[in-house]
Amino acid sequence: MNLIRSILLVLAVAACSPALAQTMKFEDSAAILGASCAKDIEANCRGVNLDPGRMKDCLLRNQDVLSPQCKSDYGRAFDAIQKRVAARAAVIKLCERDVAKLCAGIDKADRGKVLECLIAGPRGIGINCNKAVIEAGYR
Repeated sequence: MNLIRSILLVLAVAACSPALAQTMKFEDSAAILGASCAKDIEANCRGVNLDPGRMKDCLLRNQDVLSPQCKSDYGRAFDAIQKRVAARAAVIKLCERDVAKLCAGIDKADRGKVLECLIAGPRGIGINCNKAVIEAGYR
């Protein structure tokens, strides 16, 4: 159970890291990974740093000994993580017009303040920007 909690913690940290497609919450990805691969991770990836990249590499290296359930689910879980990270990285670029219009007094280099301004509500934010904010998981 501690391994699953560790995986959830690592993925939650990844959520804070900075392609639009249906994205899955980091917690949901971690839940899939924990439910399908916890035993495989414990048996084959003991001692591996639990960041998503290293864990994915470990599971790829040990693909021949993974359970069928883990084999079918880990790729989907890591893909979902990558899509969410890409969506978060792209949200400011996709919302440039809205930032200029609604957040004019905020230094654009202060990503946190810009995101706060965009997330504050859909008050006049464009459809594409709103979609980007939702896909990134900020709303």
